Amino acid sequence: MGKTLIDSIQELVSKREYLFTIHAGDRMTERHIAVEEVEQMLMSDGVEVIEDYPDDPRGASCLVLGVTGPGRPLHVHCTHPPGLAVITAYQPDASEWEDDFRKRRGGAR
Repeated sequence: MGKTLIDSIQELVSKREYLFTIHAGDRMTERHIAVEEVEQMLMSDGVEVIEDYPDDPRGASCLVLGVTGPGRPLHVHCTHPPGLAVITAYQPDASEWEDDFRKRRGGAR
């Protein structure tokens, strides 16, 4: 069985072979999200790709949902491996997302 996208992401995070874009750093600072929280979330057992953008003109990327150690849900938008970059991270807003934070309300992207 081949590696899943999540397996590939987790392997790179565990080896610390990834980076944060300047945009991600700025947004994470504004939103009080620590690098450690993003790492925890990406390495958690329940982490999953909820939206995949393989044909994005800027490069293949995906939106990942997971929970930090203390239970904070996060969305992380990142590039597809082999080069892994965190594009942005945020705590999903319940007014914009269904209760499980897996689907956007109204289906819009």
